[in-house]
Amino acid sequence: MKLYNFFRSGTSHRLRIALQLKGLQAQYIPVDLRAEQHLQDEFKAINPQMLVPALATEDGQVLIQSPAIIEWLEETHPTPALLPTNANERAHVRALAAIVGCDIHPINNRRILEYLRKQFGANEDTINTWCGTWISAGFDAYEALLAQDQRRGRFSFGHTPTMADVYLVPQVESARRFKVDLSRWPLIAAIDKACAELDAFQQAAPARQPDAG
Repeated sequence: MKLYNFFRSGTSHRLRIALQLKGLQAQYIPVDLRAEQHLQDEFKAINPQMLVPALATEDGQVLIQSPAIIEWLEETHPTPALLPTNANERAHVRALAAIVGCDIHPINNRRILEYLRKQFGANEDTINTWCGTWISAGFDAYEALLAQDQRRGRFSFGHTPTMADVYLVPQVESARRFKVDLSRWPLIAAIDKACAELDAFQQAAPARQPDAG
């Protein structure tokens, strides 16, 4: 498999975590968003949406959109599972992941921030405030759901990582980058700490990638 990604991309980060948790190896192919390599014809031929990540499978198919790829991994490599077996519990884990994947990340990703900078003259303080606003709204809800869930263990659901943690940890990393004070979400902070102790999360971290810097 070939993984087209960028070290600091949150969607790339979550896919790297999922691959690591599944024990799967993929050839790392960096796509430098800073140099706008994702907008060049070479990458557009791989992913017409011109976004990372993209995963080229062993049979030559190219998968795009991290939620779809992670679900594909879960279906094709079901062990270890990233979703519970119970349908209600799977819905709960997917909802936690969606708080990040649908309600926080899309309005804080690079192309949105570049538009704010170029079209509205937003400086870095404004960008940090923008990102902090939506991260805080999402994390408030995530923390509240954690607090009321009797099934919560060391991780977002139970005592092993799930899809929820795959999404959460990159968003915590992003929150730090945008100077968001994480102290108001102690349960999220504890989960992030638990994940950081696992090799899969360590190997997937942005700073450990070959294009980091």
